[in-house]
Amino acid sequence: MSKEAVPESALYSTYARADLSFDRGEGSWLVATDGRRYLDFMGGIAVNSLGHAHPHLVAALKAQAEKLWHVSNIFEIEGQRRLAERLAAATFADRVFFANSGAEAIECAIKTTRRFHYVNGRPERYRLVTFEGAFHGRTLAAIAAGGQKKYLEGFGPPVPGFDQVPFGDREAVEAAIGPETAGILIEPIQGEGGIRAFPPEELRFLRALCDEHGLLLVLDEIQTGIGRTGRLFAHEWAGITPDVMAIAKGIGGGFPLGACLATEAAAAGMSAGTHGTTFGGNLLAMAVGNAVLDVVLEDGFLERVRQTGLLLKQKLAGLVDAHGGVVEEIRGEGLMLGIKCRAPNAEVAAAAREEGLLLVAAGDNVVRLLPALTVGEAEVTEAVVRLDRALGRLAKREAAE
Repeated sequence: MSKEAVPESALYSTYARADLSFDRGEGSWLVATDGRRYLDFMGGIAVNSLGHAHPHLVAALKAQAEKLWHVSNIFEIEGQRRLAERLAAATFADRVFFANSGAEAIECAIKTTRRFHYVNGRPERYRLVTFEGAFHGRTLAAIAAGGQKKYLEGFGPPVPGFDQVPFGDREAVEAAIGPETAGILIEPIQGEGGIRAFPPEELRFLRALCDEHGLLLVLDEIQTGIGRTGRLFAHEWAGITPDVMAIAKGIGGGFPLGACLATEAAAAGMSAGTHGTTFGGNLLAMAVGNAVLDVVLEDGFLERVRQTGLLLKQKLAGLVDAHGGVVEEIRGEGLMLGIKCRAPNAEVAAAAREEGLLLVAAGDNVVRLLPALTVGEAEVTEAVVRLDRALGRLAKREAAE
């Protein structure tokens, strides 16, 4: 392609971006380059767990940036040891591998699961049972695990090793288990899939099924983790523990950070040289990850998330009553909530944006509300007022048509 034929932007055309950019943020608010203020209830898609420019995170990042950024995993990194020990102490896990993103955390979880069976004399066990509507990332293995046609199309044969079953179909899960099955991979609440939650009894069923067949239960808590549902991790609501778990998003509070957590037994096959990363676990990421845990693990923090989430859910239920022609159902837990729409969800998100409220669309015609875990009652009330106006305008527009 000649220089004359280069499009206006040199970026890949992989995003249908809104004509909006931001200059700065504070807490639950973003300020656009034109000076307009927006109430941020998408949180960078569940990433900005403590909002924008949280002083403790800013201080931690600045302090580390002035000392050292990167040395590679050839050397000991004290921040990694500390963050891994804290995550292990707060969860089921004994071992932690740090990466840069959720997709990388999923890749590590898949490799950990396959390697577990390999070192235990069952190399034929490499397949994972997954679920319709799942989203596990954008690598070739992750899109194969998710199984959604729109993400697979055009990239050649899907990576083998994944058997997808309908959402919540116990018989289908049991039928999918065979001599090559290594484990079951599941999001406790499907985020991109439309805030579709697996009931606690379903997660307990899957845990028991894995135990019965000698499989590993692998959880994708990339979107649900680090307090998003009002527990440190969503599986805690079901009273179960996984064998392997991928996390990202909220653990970095906006800084790229992912991790794979595993029990001692599940991680035993991941010996020196079996996996690696250049940037994963770098000093900047570890400083921020530890700072996020400082806040999220404070006494009373998760209780406040639960209370705020309940308040938001109750107020949103009132909007369903008032605008039943446009929206129909509230889903989710804590501050991971979704509104099932009757109008196209893209129109609902656009109408909210016109009112200065940022929401994010998901599958199943849902819009997600993923505010900072530090969001206050006044901001929740303001968000609902703005959404009420947006839905009212949509209802009038539909009536006129």
